[in-house]
Amino acid sequence: MARPMILDGQPFVPVIVLDDAERAVPVAEALRRGGIRCAEITLRTPAGVEAIAALRDLPDFIVGAGTVLTPEDVDRVVDAGARFVVSPGLADDVVERALALGVGVVPGVATATEVQRAVRLGLDRLKLFPAGPLGGLGLIRALAGPFPDVRFLPSGGVSAANAAGYLADPNVFAVSGSWMATRELIATGDVDAIERLSREAVAAVSP
Repeated sequence: MARPMILDGQPFVPVIVLDDAERAVPVAEALRRGGIRCAEITLRTPAGVEAIAALRDLPDFIVGAGTVLTPEDVDRVVDAGARFVVSPGLADDVVERALALGVGVVPGVATATEVQRAVRLGLDRLKLFPAGPLGGLGLIRALAGPFPDVRFLPSGGVSAANAAGYLADPNVFAVSGSWMATRELIATGDVDAIERLSREAVAAVSP
């Protein structure tokens, strides 16, 4: 049975790309007002680590780091306050460093071989990336057969149109996407749109 982790109970993990760390708090507050209480701040820009640090003490909000590629990245983001790390692929040294530091780690996988390797590392929560091009729910359901205790975080090709379908599957613990807080909305400071899109996402999967 899948073990609890920091993201349990968080169906949406927004992927946030920030060019300016000063926008981190307004964006997170808009997500939170819309009912989303976590975010993956990517390291795709130089502002990533500073943005994580800005959010580490935001009440009722879980901040994590994405595009974590090396053990050194793990150290940097955990020092900044990240409570979970996400990678596009599966790197043993990244997983081992995150586990050693006691933070949640969700590496990306694309094949049964990678899932098997991740399970041997002690993981049961994995990111399927890029989910859309790989086959989405079809692949998740195929992998669920040999790996019944693994739950997936589909990312890549997840949108407002298909998020509810993913989340209805018991093999999916959350979905990852950027439609509720795009880079463009962040750049223009349109926090009202971010809040509205977040609220719509949450409503679409609420009973």
